[in-house]
Amino acid sequence: MPVPFLGRLHPTEYFALVGSFFFVGLEAIIRILTLALPPFLVQIFYRASRRIFNRFSSPAQQRAEDKKKTISTSVRDAADFVELCRLWGYEAEEHIVQTKDGFLLGLHRLQWRRGEEGRKVNNGPSSIRKRVAYLHHGLLMNSEVWVCLTDEQRCLPFELVERGFDVWFGNNRGNKYSKKSIHCSPNSLNFWDFSMDEFAFHDIPDSISYILDTTQQKSLSYIGFSQGTAQAFATLAIHPKLNRQVNVFIALAPAMAPAGLSNGVVDSLVKASPQVLFLLFGRRSILSSATMWESLLYPPLFSRVIDMGLSFLFNWQTKNISASQKLAAYPHLYSFTSTKSVVHWFQIIRHRSFQMYDDDVHQPMSLSTSSKYSKVAKYPTRNIRTPVVLVYGGSDSLVDIKVMLKELPPQTVATEIPHYEHLDFLWARDVNTQVFQHVFDALESFTNAEHTKEEYDRYFFARQESLIGSAHLHDGGPRESESESSTIAVASDDANSPSSYTHRARENEPSENPASMVTPIQTSFTSQQAPETVAKTARHEVQWQDDSVGTSPSSPRLSKVKFAGTRRGSDGSTISVDGMRGGKGISLGASKTADGVVTRTVSRSAGTPISPGDDAKLSVKKRK
Repeated sequence: MPVPFLGRLHPTEYFALVGSFFFVGLEAIIRILTLALPPFLVQIFYRASRRIFNRFSSPAQQRAEDKKKTISTSVRDAADFVELCRLWGYEAEEHIVQTKDGFLLGLHRLQWRRGEEGRKVNNGPSSIRKRVAYLHHGLLMNSEVWVCLTDEQRCLPFELVERGFDVWFGNNRGNKYSKKSIHCSPNSLNFWDFSMDEFAFHDIPDSISYILDTTQQKSLSYIGFSQGTAQAFATLAIHPKLNRQVNVFIALAPAMAPAGLSNGVVDSLVKASPQVLFLLFGRRSILSSATMWESLLYPPLFSRVIDMGLSFLFNWQTKNISASQKLAAYPHLYSFTSTKSVVHWFQIIRHRSFQMYDDDVHQPMSLSTSSKYSKVAKYPTRNIRTPVVLVYGGSDSLVDIKVMLKELPPQTVATEIPHYEHLDFLWARDVNTQVFQHVFDALESFTNAEHTKEEYDRYFFARQESLIGSAHLHDGGPRESESESSTIAVASDDANSPSSYTHRARENEPSENPASMVTPIQTSFTSQQAPETVAKTARHEVQWQDDSVGTSPSSPRLSKVKFAGTRRGSDGSTISVDGMRGGKGISLGASKTADGVVTRTVSRSAGTPISPGDDAKLSVKKRK
């Protein structure tokens, strides 16, 4: 019998693999012994972990923990999604949808603004008509991750509700709200025999169908996080009908084919055979002991353990998330999923291909099978017709944006937030100022399932305004944050450089599809502020640059927007910017011609956005 992972690993990786078996086995023994202990001994262990934390924590850390203790504790201790929403005065509904293969999935709904409770929404001619937004969580999560924040201004669903959306939340089979099937029990192996394929073929399309039937709407907007984006990529690729039912797909921290994990031990598991992984984790739910450790450990210590795990696996520092937010959210981070769905991700990472689950894994020493005669089907993501808007972190180790853009349709648009990591898109202290406007721009631009050129035009102009605003926000402008001392991680070595925070835009070159024919423009802007000393990095420009030079004709041509700073009076000034988004509007004024760019003056009063018809008034030079 051939060894299932022979030839795949370096000799040192075998030691890492053996070590991982040892630690998993040790954890299993400790878990069994702990479950056998009487409750009073468990409480003793909990109090001991609290004393250990307090002993090794600095007074400043303990004060930070106490600062928002009340709200953090309330969020942390909330039993479910409905209770989390009630903390902020919102009433949530619970729904059940049965998939075609018999799983019962829990859906949540926020349809009422505060004070609107009891009114009919999307329920007949006399009801309030609202646009529908559908949010879906990531791997090993459930819908609670969207609403377990320590202030409502940073909660995207609450902001959407107040903006007049009927907001729905999905849950994958097997997690806290979807742990039931009409065919088998969660205690059986058959229940857990699912991968991301089942999410794409059943969970997402059946949930969307139920939501549209219930709300009597023709289409909805999809917002996914992490694996929730991968599920949408797969679903839209194989269900053409859904492309007419989803008017825009907004992918936060998108996941498709990650390059790998930063830790060698785990990376060796990725390269191993699925048989090894099933032997290590079993064939039912993976990491099911996480809930036990949460109940045993003192919350700040549990947060430290999670931070250490994220650093160990992904090299994430989580500096953009406050300590109080971690205390509140980390207990809601984990939910059940199958080992097979994690193995599916390992296959994707190993092959660097967004493919379906490989049920017939080849044994390297076997002569009976060969990759020449079999090939695992890839998800045909370039067939997606729904507008795709990617918002990703420049410090997120799970995102390879160039690979992702090659696999997505030409009209795909991506925006980078340089200092953001993966979980920051859910819980960062400034997520409302860094991320939300990009979401709102897409939602307000793509309002139906026709995907017209006018919608793309409207989106590009709104997005351009937001990109300029991001430069202003971190170039002396106001910055919203939680009132506690902490540092914000940046991707640049120069923490004071505006480009460390400025959002960067990338997109595939528009194709011949009329819906995506938006011509890139080259424009320069300068921030009009009070006179001050200018550092060596003096230019502050927005410039579309063609990255296609030197690439093959088949490769997608990418564009990026770079901001880098000029004060008024510098030699490179072309257009001044007085005021940004957020109620202050934008005012543009030409100062002079620079580098052959034709400049004209255009002004905007407070609160007046740039319209598509104003493109000729801006400083524009189209590429030849």
